[in-house]
Amino acid sequence: MSLTIYRKAHFNAAHRLFREDWSNEKNLEVFGKCSNPNYHGHNYELEVGLTGSIDKETGYLIDLKILKDIIKSEVEDSFDHKNLNVEVPEFKNLNPTVENIAIVIWNKLRAKLDTKYAITIKLYETPRNFVVYTG
Repeated sequence: MSLTIYRKAHFNAAHRLFREDWSNEKNLEVFGKCSNPNYHGHNYELEVGLTGSIDKETGYLIDLKILKDIIKSEVEDSFDHKNLNVEVPEFKNLNPTVENIAIVIWNKLRAKLDTKYAITIKLYETPRNFVVYTG
């Protein structure tokens, strides 16, 4: 038997979508107002899903307190109230699109969680725009 549990989290962050090797005009053409040189922000909503088998001794897939603490240290503490382009090392050379943010989160959690769990990241940039990444 396999099942998936979810933990929700939230963080606020600023970013700018742009490529340094493109002109301001081309960045504006491709990324629109998201390429604003003064950045812009989002209230990101995150859902982390872990899929696996229930432990027969505990009845848990995982103790949700453990998952909560990992999400806090790896995502919330790293991204919340930060300028992703400037303050988060993973985005030094990576455009912080919602797609790339989800992949970075997945990689950070994959490094901390037992490989017996499949990880699903659902990241909402807005209530209508979100990405799902499963590795």
